[in-house]
Amino acid sequence: MDADAAKANLHAYLQHEREAVLAKLDGLSEYDVRRPLTVTGTNLLGLVKHLATWEARYLGEVFGRPFPEPLPRWDDEAEQYADSWATEDESRADVIDRYRRVWAHGDATVEALDLDSTGRVEWWGDAEVPLFNVLTHLLAETSRHAGHADILREGLDGAVGTDAEAMAADGPDAAFWARRREEIEAAARRVD
Repeated sequence: MDADAAKANLHAYLQHEREAVLAKLDGLSEYDVRRPLTVTGTNLLGLVKHLATWEARYLGEVFGRPFPEPLPRWDDEAEQYADSWATEDESRADVIDRYRRVWAHGDATVEALDLDSTGRVEWWGDAEVPLFNVLTHLLAETSRHAGHADILREGLDGAVGTDAEAMAADGPDAAFWARRREEIEAAARRVD
């Protein structure tokens, strides 16, 4: 595979994961996209905000193409987790629109650079890193958080899949999943 094809492939997978994360918000109330669903407060809208912040860094400042909007500092303890949740003053639309602006900014960086173009990742010990490595890292990070979003959404309303309509319409019904869960729970208890 040549470098242009490899770059296009990585970029296409990244876009797929970006869209999968946003789809997990479809059909949910403002409360459900914001409410803390883990001990650490992880929530769906916070995942989107976090991904926007870090993609802006990786495909922005790393390559000398800073995102034109302010970002919380990664090295400032007071701001360290500011990107993990949305305040009451930040609407869902604000967070999603910002993520989409980050996509456009990042896409321009990917299109402008070759895979072997290097940037400096300050939070990796100021390492000089090629775009290939940054794209691979960003794809892994976005996929990881898409998996978190899958689990959070399933816990909220049982919806699984890549978009809200498919989550509701395709696959087994709630009774099937209740039986399956009981079967798995029983097997786990038998080995305890």
